[in-house]
Amino acid sequence: MTSSAKPEFDLVLLGATGFTGRLLAEYLLSRHGADGDLRWALAGRNEDKLKAVRSELGSAAESLPVLTADSHDRASLDALCARTAAICSTVGPYALHGSDLVAACAASGTDYCDLTGEVPWMRRMLDAHEAAARESGARLVHCCGFDSIPSDLGVAFLQRAAVEQLGQPLTKIRMGVERMRGTMSGGTAASMINIIEETRENPEVARVAKNPYALCPEGAREGVRQPYVKGPEYDDGLDSWLSPFVMAAINTRIVHRSHALQGHPWGSDFHYDEAMMTGRGFGGRRRAWGWSLALGGFAVGASLKPTRRLMASRILPKPGEGPSAEQREKGFFRLLFDGRTADGKRLRARVTGDRDPGYGSTAKMLGEAAFTLATDLPRDAVAGGFWTPSTALGERLEARLVKHAGLTFELVEER
Repeated sequence: MTSSAKPEFDLVLLGATGFTGRLLAEYLLSRHGADGDLRWALAGRNEDKLKAVRSELGSAAESLPVLTADSHDRASLDALCARTAAICSTVGPYALHGSDLVAACAASGTDYCDLTGEVPWMRRMLDAHEAAARESGARLVHCCGFDSIPSDLGVAFLQRAAVEQLGQPLTKIRMGVERMRGTMSGGTAASMINIIEETRENPEVARVAKNPYALCPEGAREGVRQPYVKGPEYDDGLDSWLSPFVMAAINTRIVHRSHALQGHPWGSDFHYDEAMMTGRGFGGRRRAWGWSLALGGFAVGASLKPTRRLMASRILPKPGEGPSAEQREKGFFRLLFDGRTADGKRLRARVTGDRDPGYGSTAKMLGEAAFTLATDLPRDAVAGGFWTPSTALGERLEARLVKHAGLTFELVEER
């Protein structure tokens, strides 16, 4: 906040009545209570629905404040910003519902985090509000869920280890998804459809979406050609057949922004990409082809308006729908990072999570990111502007994720 007066709240959760918002409210309540170390509140446009969510959270949430604000009413968002140090938003698709809040936070000096994976929208927010955020002191951090905390913090973890153990950074890292179990919610489906529609209707949006350096600061939006797994291929470093990973188009952009914000400490020729690991041998090859063909079929169907509408209405989950509690608890993810130095030395790391990546684990990651941003990020440590999880929250967040959120970060010996 630009004012020296302490605001009424440390954190406000906007979007508490949505699927992910309810999960996040449940997690924050379990970690901090309603009257504990975090002064927080639920917010949304419908007071009755907010009170219903509070009631569903149980007696422990009885004293939790509820605030009304509309994502398309700038005056209500300005009023919300005046009452809190930080806002965590789960109101998506962000390109449709998130722009006014980012503008309000950047102008007022209110810290902000979200779980968007919408690259073209993030680029628009950066270009429109970076100067205002620097002036006001607002720290804005996109992508604080499965996209892209494990990737961003995983690369940072591995690079720190490389400098400590090898005396030099890694110039090439490939992340492979070893195993993952999770399901899609309606909010994620709606965001995906909106991005596809934007890219089909606007060639400039499509150009931004394809650029691996799209989210880097101005002057750093070009670089060496980046690898990209488009179909089945075998990787000796990961010792596995690979197929495309749908989140790579988001995570790689965040990692490259982190690199640029730090002044390119890993070198001007740093390469990073991500893929699904499908195993070795004939079975791994078969699975790589199967997954690649499935993704290709989805992409073709989503690119055509008639089939896209059919998918949205008949196949994909609707907004507000998502995995059950049992599905979330049975979910998990395991990611392997394989890195090489310029002279061929190798280092590997693994990042794991103990819930389904998109919801159970994302709610915990976003909760810890929001708490860190709201309560443990001194102004003299991180200035105003748009940051990434690793460059703003860094090791503070990593420690909380390990202690509270079921994530692990560990080095892996070569086989």
